[in-house]
Amino acid sequence: METFEVKRGLVKSIGGNAGLAKLATSYFEMVEASAEGHFTGNFAIMKKVTGHYNEDGKLIVDVDQMKGQELGDFLATDDGKSLAMESRKRWSGFLDEATGYNAKQRGDKAKEAGKKISKSKSMISMARKLMEMSDKYDDEMRANAESQIEEIEKKLAEGNGTRALSLAEKLNKYLEG
Repeated sequence: METFEVKRGLVKSIGGNAGLAKLATSYFEMVEASAEGHFTGNFAIMKKVTGHYNEDGKLIVDVDQMKGQELGDFLATDDGKSLAMESRKRWSGFLDEATGYNAKQRGDKAKEAGKKISKSKSMISMARKLMEMSDKYDDEMRANAESQIEEIEKKLAEGNGTRALSLAEKLNKYLEG
């Protein structure tokens, strides 16, 4: 399962998950949409492709791809290699349209998200260390800070690095104040 950032406003302009399923029909075969708006399809070496936009407006996709002997047998067929190349091309084209970003931009967004997550975790560690080392914080402040840390950790678990970082910055200001 992978999560991709989506260009602002794109989910709405595509038409949400229904529009995403429609877009998927341009790239994959046997596309079906569920009642929740998730689509499932396939093409050549991609045995199963599923995807949807989540409530944060990010693209969530999963691909079950041929491997091992199955892939070897497929590639040995007359048009196996060209279909494998076409699979790669279709996957990339789908991601370009579904996210509004090209491959380089998607990579840059992923790095940026990783940095936000890392920075948030670091700020949590620093806050706990600060509270451990200093006696300037009373029990109420410590409890409040731990409550904020729980919220940050919840956002991190959800994969929302942007919100986690903004909450971590608020925690930092709270402890400095």
